[in-house]
Amino acid sequence: MPFNTELISELNILARYNLDTTQEGIKVHSHGASNEVIEAVTRLHQKGLVTQPDGGYLTSLGREAAEHSQSVLAMLKV
Repeated sequence: MPFNTELISELNILARYNLDTTQEGIKVHSHGASNEVIEAVTRLHQKGLVTQPDGGYLTSLGREAAEHSQSVLAMLKV
């Protein structure tokens, strides 16, 4: 299954998380973010990867997904 636009948007959200700490989350503001970003964060919440529908912190599953996605991103940037 290739990456579709929705998955890429979700991966872009996961790439924003700072994996050096568990004390730092993200907040997506509905008045400033695109619909694409808002919908991606909502889907990540529905999948149990982030704690809040507007971002929040990574869950343990979300942290694992963010680690993998950020690793792939780093490998592809080389």
